[in-house]
Amino acid sequence: MPILPPLFCQQMADILGPAQAQALAEALDTAPAVSIRRNPFKPTAEDLYADTQPVPWCATGAYLPNRPSFTSNPLLHAGAFYVQEAASMFIEQAYRAMDIVPQRVLDLCAAPGGKSTLWRTLLPDDALLVANEPLRQRAQILAENLTKWGHPGVIVTNAYGADFARLEDCFDVVATDVPCSGEGMFRKDEGAVSQWSPGLVEQCVRTGWEIVSDVWPALRTGGYLVYSTCTFNREEDEHQVARICRELGAELVAIPTPEEWGVQGDTTGEEQAVYHFFPHRTRGEGFFLALLRKTAESPSASPRRARRDRQGNSPVAKGAKAASAWLSESARYKIFATGPDSLSAIPEIHYETMLRLSAHVRMLQAGITLAVQKGHKLIPEHALALSTACASEAFPRQELDLETALCYLRRETIVLPADAPRGYMIVTFKGLPLGFVNNLGNRANNMYPNEWRIRTR
Repeated sequence: MPILPPLFCQQMADILGPAQAQALAEALDTAPAVSIRRNPFKPTAEDLYADTQPVPWCATGAYLPNRPSFTSNPLLHAGAFYVQEAASMFIEQAYRAMDIVPQRVLDLCAAPGGKSTLWRTLLPDDALLVANEPLRQRAQILAENLTKWGHPGVIVTNAYGADFARLEDCFDVVATDVPCSGEGMFRKDEGAVSQWSPGLVEQCVRTGWEIVSDVWPALRTGGYLVYSTCTFNREEDEHQVARICRELGAELVAIPTPEEWGVQGDTTGEEQAVYHFFPHRTRGEGFFLALLRKTAESPSASPRRARRDRQGNSPVAKGAKAASAWLSESARYKIFATGPDSLSAIPEIHYETMLRLSAHVRMLQAGITLAVQKGHKLIPEHALALSTACASEAFPRQELDLETALCYLRRETIVLPADAPRGYMIVTFKGLPLGFVNNLGNRANNMYPNEWRIRTR
């Protein structure tokens, strides 16, 4: 690892004391822990990996003894697990410390999707998760990972915090993993070391404050803000949290944290209910989290013309009835057009919220992307195969061995058994869907999304 910036080292000595700062520097010069999180919506009888150890603050988290080739495991692409840094899984404990059962949650800075997939795991089945990322390219990655996770109660948006401000009192929980100076990522990202400076810290403080204050009206009074960073300094952590409480109207909520977890509290002497993960104390990267309850009403957002509600006004394309047969418990879903020839479905209880969202923010996907209509032909979309809402009897299924599964994920031609049914089929690996093929008899057209294909062998 590159030499740590002297000003950073001095900052850590001031915060932790010389001995602890030295221990931190030594920890930052070691290999990071490797951890994954299982998807309870897609259980598999197969062990994902051997010799795992549990992440103590996350029921579905596990440490691995080394870093395998995740890309070569088809179960990753099927959404059976997510590779996530262990400390950030602590949001599970923040959720469990809430005294409400959230029905609408906004994950504001969500890409690439680790925390969003965990939020979706934690929430009640009938709750709605809105996962947002302001940068378009990263938002596409977020959408991909949530599609693989498979839960239909998700909307992916591409917007900024200010765009949500008009949705006053819409969310029970807003999670803001704000852009930060990245001190906690030093041993995973050499670029974070070279880019660090006091000026960057100041810039991140301003950005983080702008993000939280912009989105604040969208959080209902009595709802919760989950504020997190992957950095260590007080300016982006304790001082920012104190300002949110003071100027926006919030109170900190304590999270029960056993001493053996190694989580450190407030470093300022104020004894705020905040939580630091330092790599020399816990198995994970640097992480900071605070749980805040909103106590004050927000001033009304200034009027602004809403976006045209295209999805609400679009006619439902033909084929909706046929597509509904592909869904388990289809009566629970509202099928709607996302364009002249494309169909999606969302749990009906979230449809009105989706329309309200679409008037203010750019939506990349809502619920399940079902199908595309081409002439008289209804073509199933890849997201349907990966969705837990796909009816098990809707399409024939063909189990693949490892070599064939990897060929499929590389979007290569695969050979199916001669007696395989003709038409659209779902191919599986160890029982979990990987996607669609169109079996023509003499060949099977691989329908795996080209932009998702793996490029390694």
